[in-house]
Amino acid sequence: MNKLPDINQQFAEWYQEIIYQAELADQSPVRGSYVIRPYGWSIWEHIKGVLDHKIKATGHENASFPLLIPLSFLQKEAEHIEGFAPEVAVVTHAGGKELEEPLVIRPTSETIIHYMFAQWIKSYRDLPVKINQWANVVRWEMRTRPFLRTTEFHWQEGHTVHETFQEAKEEAELMLSEYVDLCRNYLAIPAIAGFKSAAERFPGADETMTFEGLMQDGKALQMGTSHLLSQSFAKSFNIQFQDREGKLAYPYLTSWGTTTRLVGAVVMVHGDQKGLVLPPKIAPIQMVIVPIFKTPEDRDKILNLAHEIKNRLKDSIRIHIDAREEINPGNKYYHWEMKGVPLRLEIGPRDLAQNQVVLADRIGMGKKIVALDALDQAIVSTLDIIQQEMLTRATARRDALWFKEAKLATLGPKLDTNNGLYQTGWCQLMECEQELKQYKATTRCLLPDQKTFETCFNCDLQSICDVLVAKAY
Repeated sequence: MNKLPDINQQFAEWYQEIIYQAELADQSPVRGSYVIRPYGWSIWEHIKGVLDHKIKATGHENASFPLLIPLSFLQKEAEHIEGFAPEVAVVTHAGGKELEEPLVIRPTSETIIHYMFAQWIKSYRDLPVKINQWANVVRWEMRTRPFLRTTEFHWQEGHTVHETFQEAKEEAELMLSEYVDLCRNYLAIPAIAGFKSAAERFPGADETMTFEGLMQDGKALQMGTSHLLSQSFAKSFNIQFQDREGKLAYPYLTSWGTTTRLVGAVVMVHGDQKGLVLPPKIAPIQMVIVPIFKTPEDRDKILNLAHEIKNRLKDSIRIHIDAREEINPGNKYYHWEMKGVPLRLEIGPRDLAQNQVVLADRIGMGKKIVALDALDQAIVSTLDIIQQEMLTRATARRDALWFKEAKLATLGPKLDTNNGLYQTGWCQLMECEQELKQYKATTRCLLPDQKTFETCFNCDLQSICDVLVAKAY
């Protein structure tokens, strides 16, 4: 493996290189599409497993909907198609013939799912409907980057139908809180929840809620969204039900999703100059055992102990034994540090003789000698400590890059030279929001419960609420 670019001076290059060297992904022959390699896919599977449990625990069922959608479906919701038009891939020929109607490769599935909802829902007794889909989608991105912005990506998209506006609102808020919990307690990322501006809102939605992460270079990343679609899509697709008074009514809809972008977020929030740093809860390998020996006799004894430890703990943590003999211990350390494995257990002849092992953590808390009879508890507790310490460190980094500025005249020049989150006041007029573009910044999320500033960052109108401004991926 080659030395990584400097994380502090060449963050974008560092990110690209670490994706390939840690074997998370590789380029494919299709522009903007990437092959997710087994190690990268395993990280996604662990994230997916946690989230899938949360989705089912909150009363949702998984389903699967078609990849191909009639173009006319997207055209039924004018604002929706306008928002996605530049990113849509269209199939015009199939089976050796030109299709009577072009088909769109789904950029998202609201339209096909709402079409089906219209077939299924007839009465208030059919509500609520709570569906989730794990799928791949295609958006023809012009500038791509592995995991963060790709032509094809994997995600989950939840779609629900409710009898009342209040139920739909509570649903959208519930799923946003589940996402924030996933980020905080599993990815060790202190995500910030808030509302998108009208300009940044999902096409066709009444409200879009977001959870944003701050990367180590001070740029923000939208990690996922939860949309209150209300009745616009219901009307476009004629989803109607007989209400409790026997009248026909339109239901209230939500949609919400997050993607393999979360893998990229974990890399950028926690990685360092040695490579990945993975939170234990979503690491494919939580502990690697490195046997150290010179003689065949030591080899057999040390490997026996390594397998004994693995067999004893395999039901509680994910363990790998690196028994390769053609690679020396130092190179093994380098390899597993690059892959971000939280814990390394070293066993040598001296350790064997003294009934002990050496534990080394990935976040730099130092090596420690642990007696074999205390090892199981030490491993479990150390993994817990690593998980919490990673959140603590990420929170401290985020807070150190969180600034408050009243006016664009000072905010803008500072943002030019010092990336970060800038909290300010805003009148919520789009003309003021547009002024941020000169600094390559956008509004990331509105903070409706905070009003630190009396006036807008750009004009002298009253601020409606605080807003976070940042450069973003």
